[in-house]
Amino acid sequence: MTKKNYSETIFLEALEYHRSAPIGKIAVTPTKPAATQHDLSMAYTPGVAAVSAAIYDNPAEAYTYTGKGNLVAVISNGTAVLGMGNIGALASKPVMEGKALLFKVLAGIDVFDIEVDTEDIDAFVDIVAGISPTFGGINLEDIKAPECFEIERRLKERLSIPVMHDDQHGTAIITSAALINALEISGKKAEEIKIVVNGAGAAAIACTRLYKSLGIRPENIVMCDSRGVINRKRQGLSPEKSEFVTDRNIDTLEQAMVGADMFLGVSKADILTPAMIRSMASDPIVFALANPDPEIDYLTAKKSRPDLIFATGRSDYPNQVNNVIGFPYIFRGALDSGASQINEEMKIAAAHAIAKLAKEAVPESVRKAYGITERISFSRDYLIPKPLDPRLLPKVSSAIAMAAEQSGVAKAPIRDYRLYESYLAASQRQWQKGI
Repeated sequence: MTKKNYSETIFLEALEYHRSAPIGKIAVTPTKPAATQHDLSMAYTPGVAAVSAAIYDNPAEAYTYTGKGNLVAVISNGTAVLGMGNIGALASKPVMEGKALLFKVLAGIDVFDIEVDTEDIDAFVDIVAGISPTFGGINLEDIKAPECFEIERRLKERLSIPVMHDDQHGTAIITSAALINALEISGKKAEEIKIVVNGAGAAAIACTRLYKSLGIRPENIVMCDSRGVINRKRQGLSPEKSEFVTDRNIDTLEQAMVGADMFLGVSKADILTPAMIRSMASDPIVFALANPDPEIDYLTAKKSRPDLIFATGRSDYPNQVNNVIGFPYIFRGALDSGASQINEEMKIAAAHAIAKLAKEAVPESVRKAYGITERISFSRDYLIPKPLDPRLLPKVSSAIAMAAEQSGVAKAPIRDYRLYESYLAASQRQWQKGI
C-alpha cells in the first residue's frame, strides 16, 4: 500500500535511512552536567525537591526551571497520514518523528512525538489534556475530519497553551501568503474575487475560513466535495460544510469554475481539466495541492493558460506550498512570547510576514540549497519563500510574537523585536551545526 507512490530506489533508501544507527530520527539529550555526585544531587535528589516546591507554590515557575517552555508535543492518532489515510497510530510514528526533526533543526524546539491509539474523540481529548502539563504547546497532526475540528476546539477550550492542528492552519497560513501575493500580481482585490474550493476536509475548511479573514466575501465562495457543489439542495451536511453552502444554482465543479478567479484544490489528482482553467477569469490563480499528484499536472496547467498563477505541494515545481514554511516558526514565536493560544490575529500576521519575505532579495544560500543558478525574484513563479529560507525563522516568529502581544494573549511579551530576530538568526546556525 505505502510503496505504490515511490520508486524502488527511494523506498529502499528511506528504509535504510531510518534503520541506520541510531534508529529513528530523534533522541533525548541532557542539557545539564551529570559527571559528578554533586551534579546528580542537583539534577535529581535531593536538589530537585527545591524546584518542585517552587513550582508547587507558583506553577508559572515551570517555565523558569524546566524545559516546558521549549517543548512541543506532536500528537496524532494516525487517521489521516500524508496520502496514506488511516494507517493507525503506530505507523504514523515515523511521520511524527520527522515533524519533530523539523521543529528542532529549523526552530530549535524540542519535541516528544505522541501516538495515541484511539479514534474516540472523548478519549483522545482526555489523554492529550491529561499530559498537557509536560508541554509548552500542542501540535495536532494527521487527524481526520470532521473529528479534528472537535478535538482542536475542545483542547483549545481546556488548555492555556498554544494548540494547533497543522494540517488545517499550517496549510491555511501558507496558501494565504501565496494568495496575498497572487492578488498583487494579478491586480485583483480580495473582496472582489470569486473562489472555488475542491475538497471539504480539514485543510480546505481552515483555508477558506482564513481567506474570509483576508477579505474574501462568503457569497463569492463555492466549495465542492466528492458529490459536487455544496449548495442548498444538499442534505445531511456537517456543520463545517454547512458554513459554506452556496446559493448559486450549480452542481458540478465544471460549472463552478466558469468565471472563477481562484481554485484551491485539497482533494485528489486529475480532478481539474485544461478546459476548466480556460473557463476561469483573467490571471487565474490555481493552487493544486493534492499530493503527490496535484489536481492537474503542472505542465498541462501551464500550457492551458499563459496568464496562469500556479502552485502545488511538490518540491519539483515552483511555488511549493509546504507547511514547513510555517509551523516551526509559528510555535517558536508563540512559545517565546508565552502565548496562551494561536489565534486568528497570529495566523494572519504569519501569512503577511511570509508574503512580505517573498518580495525581498533571495540569499545566495537559498539558491545553493535548491541548486538554482539563476536569480530568484518576486513573480508568478515565486509567490512564497522556499522552505529552506533561513529568514523565515526570525521574520515569522517575530510576527507571531508581536501579534500575540497586540491581541492580548502574550504572557511574556518580547521586549526588543530587533534583538529577538538577531538572536533567532544566530541560534538557527547553531542548531543546524549540531546535526
